Amino acid sequence: MATDKPVMVVGIDDSTQSFYALEWTLDHFFSPFPSNHPFKLVIVHAKPSPTSMVGLAGPAAAEVLPFVEVDLKKIAARVVEKAKELCRSKSVDDVITEVVDGDPRNVLCEAVEKHQATMLAVGSHGYGAIKRAVLGSVSDYCAHHAHCTVMIVKKPKIKH
Repeated sequence: MATDKPVMVVGIDDSTQSFYALEWTLDHFFSPFPSNHPFKLVIVHAKPSPTSMVGLAGPAAAEVLPFVEVDLKKIAARVVEKAKELCRSKSVDDVITEVVDGDPRNVLCEAVEKHQATMLAVGSHGYGAIKRAVLGSVSDYCAHHAHCTVMIVKKPKIKH
């Protein structure tokens, strides 16, 4: 019998929905006792390329790209550090974090393959049909293309 635990990949970005999904996953799957964790945890952040952020800004875009790249690296480092801190606060110390350049949809599906994950957890921004059609939905894409179980964690709406 194999002693290796199955792998769970959690996709994060700098949104509150993403960190809610991570916290929910930690609370429901990772007890404070490492020997009781049913999964090996891998947290993945997809860092967009500078060109995708600048777009077609004309001839001046080339001058701006290095500054955008520096900012994207700072954001990625901040996101990963916040995720590690959340894990530490829940007594989950055995975690792998990765920052991968690319579109989050592809990055997460590739991380599932790379780590042979049995589960992928992602947050949901709760976009309506129109925004989802225009912006694309990472969770929807992963639900259809990742070769594992995909858990979409939605932050409950506050009722007034």
